[in-house]
Amino acid sequence: MKCISTFVSRFYKWILSFWIVITIVLGYFAIQLPSLLHGDGFEMSGDFKTVEKELIETFNFPNSTLFLLFEKAEKESKSEFEEKIDTTLEEVEKLNITMGIQSPNVNQELRKNDISYAIIMFDKDQKDMKHEVQKIRKLIAHKENVNLTGAPVLNEDINKASQNDLVRAEMIGLPVALIVLLIAFGSILSSIVPIILGVITVIASFGTLTFIGEKMTLSIFILNIIPMIGLALSIDFALLFIHRYREELIMHNNKFKAIETTIQTAGRSIVFSAVCVFIGIATMMLIKIDIFQTIAIGGMIVIAISAISAITLLPSILLLLGNHLNRWMIIKPRSHNTSWWTRFAYGVMKRPILISVTALISLTIAILPVKNINLSIPEADSLPKDYESRIAIEKIQQEFQPKKESIVYVVAERKDGWADRDGLDQLKDLVKMFEKDSLVGKVESIYGLSQINSSEQLAKALSNRETSTALQPILDQFVKDDKLLLPVHLKTEATSEKAKKWVRNWSNKETDIPLLFGGEVKFNQEIYDEIGDKFALCIAIIVIATFFILMLAFRSVIIPLKAILMNTIGLLSTFGILVWLFQGGHFGLHETDIALVIPILVFSLVFGLSMDYEVFLISRIHELYQKTHDNDEATAKGLALTSKIITSAALIMIVITGAFAFTGVVPVKQIGIGIAIAILIDATIIRLLLVPSLMKLLGHWNWWMPFVRTKQQSKL
Repeated sequence: MKCISTFVSRFYKWILSFWIVITIVLGYFAIQLPSLLHGDGFEMSGDFKTVEKELIETFNFPNSTLFLLFEKAEKESKSEFEEKIDTTLEEVEKLNITMGIQSPNVNQELRKNDISYAIIMFDKDQKDMKHEVQKIRKLIAHKENVNLTGAPVLNEDINKASQNDLVRAEMIGLPVALIVLLIAFGSILSSIVPIILGVITVIASFGTLTFIGEKMTLSIFILNIIPMIGLALSIDFALLFIHRYREELIMHNNKFKAIETTIQTAGRSIVFSAVCVFIGIATMMLIKIDIFQTIAIGGMIVIAISAISAITLLPSILLLLGNHLNRWMIIKPRSHNTSWWTRFAYGVMKRPILISVTALISLTIAILPVKNINLSIPEADSLPKDYESRIAIEKIQQEFQPKKESIVYVVAERKDGWADRDGLDQLKDLVKMFEKDSLVGKVESIYGLSQINSSEQLAKALSNRETSTALQPILDQFVKDDKLLLPVHLKTEATSEKAKKWVRNWSNKETDIPLLFGGEVKFNQEIYDEIGDKFALCIAIIVIATFFILMLAFRSVIIPLKAILMNTIGLLSTFGILVWLFQGGHFGLHETDIALVIPILVFSLVFGLSMDYEVFLISRIHELYQKTHDNDEATAKGLALTSKIITSAALIMIVITGAFAFTGVVPVKQIGIGIAIAILIDATIIRLLLVPSLMKLLGHWNWWMPFVRTKQQSKL
């Protein structure tokens, strides 16, 4: 860090010029990022994707599907209602953008009482449907009781809601963060600098992601998550850095000496913290689901930029401001010797056992609801309730789609095809095999639709010129060359554990003919299994990496072990509170399951973010301990010197992430609230109570390092 500090203090004007150019260039590209974001990111390579491709390319399934919901007005006659449906669908057809339309006036299964819906099919991928959605929306804009929905519409609405949420969260978070900074620093100018650093970090991150978005699909959720991480982390780093710089400036009365010392101390802590957060985010790359991959890439970029700007751009700004940093002082700072924090620090040190036990009991109570956690993949209910696309899809699902049923698409391949006698025999055997399963309601096949139960009779009928003409269209629905499609109906919901277990067992079962399984059930099973299989590995990597980073930083085995244990307890408490809030529907929140991404995402983010406070607190204690070799005095003074700044940093993190509690997209709301709760627990119960209490109880053993004997360890 000494080389970096010398370089920055010598070339700070050039560094400032570089950052100004970078911000302008990347700012131009950052504006383009929202248009490159597509879908919720719940995609991965696997059997589901393979079968989906087969259904589209071989069996003429549409790439994308939209639904037009028609609701009969109270004074509208049946004929008027039907005419409205016909007229609307004719207008859609004239747009020349569809590959097919199913009308409820033709297909009575799409009609029920005073509600009907049409299926509009497209040969375009969902991510390329923006213009088609806009054209149909424009066409029906002035039609009463006609609404458009479907996956492409929902994705576009989530993108729009995410952009609105970002503006709303920033309008709430940044002003409150500025107030917290004013209380922490007392100076208006000192308080504005961290905000500037945070904004530049987010702009640079968005601009960088725009280049990546040209090469790969990025989830729309990064539009909220990246500013959440970037603003919170950058402002936090700036707060810690400026706090130490102002102390050093008073001691040395030389801005260059003060900056160099600050980079070597607070800068070192920032780098260690950033590495911990970076590793936590990077582990999500192990989960081969697009949303985790894109959040990991975006997260690593914003963390790296936050750390680099904190040790290059920030000190350059401070050197440029010089003594003007403390201008416009509106709150006079108080001495640490007489401050409330000093009295608090010594109060904690006097009652370590009582405080430790009380804190652990409180956290244990908060953990209890975790046992009832329900995880689900975000769907239409991610959107606010008043979005027309959500209302429409929920009405269609409620009226037309039975909750206790689901379809699994089974694709089989036979070298000699399926239309001969042997192929039809094997097809019959497959149908019987599935029908024997107690969870299977029915299996669609040529046997069922043709009402011919014998493979011998069916083979004869297909070879007869007269009957084959009628049977061929039915056969084409299920057989194309050497490929066979069997839609298997299950007597359970696609999201149920029974359905996932069924498709998992059948996928692993050895059969005479290799089978591939697809459909929503397979999609859910693959997503859940991928996260479940990789979750433990991700946590293990984060924990082990954090242990060694902290061990190297503080030359101690006990310090990292305590940090890992307390972080884990704090995070489990956070998940318990999230379950209580969202699944219980408390504090006015809509009762809903926890999004499937929340546990791994919050754990990966917060485990690293919480090390920010751990490193800052223990670094100061370690500095004092090396000077005095008195553990109790170092702990008390370290806590007194850092308590105010840790609380301020935590408040900023809570404000920036907690502001997303006022957003409409549910997974983003859960992420924001989850991080805010975790930081609140970490910066209060853990850092200000448990850490000093345990430091007091363990004494010199805090600094024990095997195979290394120092003057401090000679006391053990």
